[in-house]
Amino acid sequence: MYHSGTQKAPVPTVKQLSDIISTVEFNHTGELLATGDKGGRVVIFQREPESQTEPFSQGEYNVYSTFQSHEPEFDYLKSLEIEEKINKIRWLPQQNAAHFLLSTNDKTIKLWKVSERDKRPEGYNLKDEEGRIKDISTVTSLQVPVLKPMDLMVEVTPRRVFANAHTYHINSISVNSDYETYMSADDLRINLWHLDITDRSFNIVDIKPANMEDLTEVITAAEFHPHHCNLFVYSSSKGTLRLCDMREAALCDKHSKLFEEPEDPSARSFFSEIISSVSDVKFSHSGRYLLTRDYLTAKVWDLNMESKPLETYQVHDYLRSKLCSLYENDCIFDKFECAWNGSDSVIMTGAYNNFFRMFDRNTKRDVTLEASRESSKPRAVLKPRRVCAAGGKRRKDDISVDSLDFTKKILHTAWHPNENIIAIAATNNLYIFQDKLNSEMH
Repeated sequence: MYHSGTQKAPVPTVKQLSDIISTVEFNHTGELLATGDKGGRVVIFQREPESQTEPFSQGEYNVYSTFQSHEPEFDYLKSLEIEEKINKIRWLPQQNAAHFLLSTNDKTIKLWKVSERDKRPEGYNLKDEEGRIKDISTVTSLQVPVLKPMDLMVEVTPRRVFANAHTYHINSISVNSDYETYMSADDLRINLWHLDITDRSFNIVDIKPANMEDLTEVITAAEFHPHHCNLFVYSSSKGTLRLCDMREAALCDKHSKLFEEPEDPSARSFFSEIISSVSDVKFSHSGRYLLTRDYLTAKVWDLNMESKPLETYQVHDYLRSKLCSLYENDCIFDKFECAWNGSDSVIMTGAYNNFFRMFDRNTKRDVTLEASRESSKPRAVLKPRRVCAAGGKRRKDDISVDSLDFTKKILHTAWHPNENIIAIAATNNLYIFQDKLNSEMH
């Protein structure tokens, strides 16, 4: 399931479909990497410590723990199946030896504790070695229980279940910088939760109209500011971003700032509204910028400039002539995510044919790379790829836009918070590339 390789099955089986990775997330130190899949499972990878014999070699990521986070459910009141697919995973900053993460499917958010145990208690007075209660009359002496070493065991336990607060499908969760609260967003509402309280949440955004026939847009993503606990942003299917301040009102229906790019009337088409829908929004680590992804572009916005994006990057402009066929096969509705590197100088996002794109904000250089079994080998070098638009001149090794495989799509990516390590989810394969990026961008 989580390996470098490609499977060439003509028809995907149920097992393969449940193995498709649906979210990828590094923790705050980058030592752990979590993935969620359509089968409701969470797999956590841990970075191995650097080898003593090879002090300059970076540790690889190996499976640390696997657990079933969500099961399929059925809503009997609405006669709806609730699938187990993990939509998002978010790590909480580490406060002690244990790690905590939030995972969500369409309806229910769960808080999980991940801890290690390498000792077990022995020498109970009232229990035998199998754990059965002894007859008190047989206890003739008292002993002090002791902790004995044992093989390391990773325990994953559910600590909280946050349910029954969303009528529509949850698309985002985001942990606040106060580390006490988090928010969850669905198509029409955003709720604020306290991590210790499961039976109630506060509705902070509600865009549901009185008459659903008047509905013109939905919420597509939401995220808290990395440093200011009162600020958050949410994006919409109309391509707008709204920055909200929770100090202004309990219900943030009135935004503080609206980021919107004016539409070019000459470029308007049947597909304009679909391709302008924002599929992901991410604050930069500094908190000064916003990174958004729509179907064809990635944009960087300055919080101090609402009228237009600071930078616009064409991800796969060669698809503009293919929008009709992409609409017919539903690919035009694919939701691509985006990511910042640790210094906010490079952005990354996915594309089709197992390609992913990187843009250097300083040098304005960009590169197309491929996630494949060959490129993931230890000494392999990531070779830049180039897609040739229909009717354009083809160089050697160029790939024609007509030969792109639209079933191989990279929707989910993550960047290590401090180092040049990226995680790429290509359908049901996870690729982790380390220290292969600098040479491509410079």
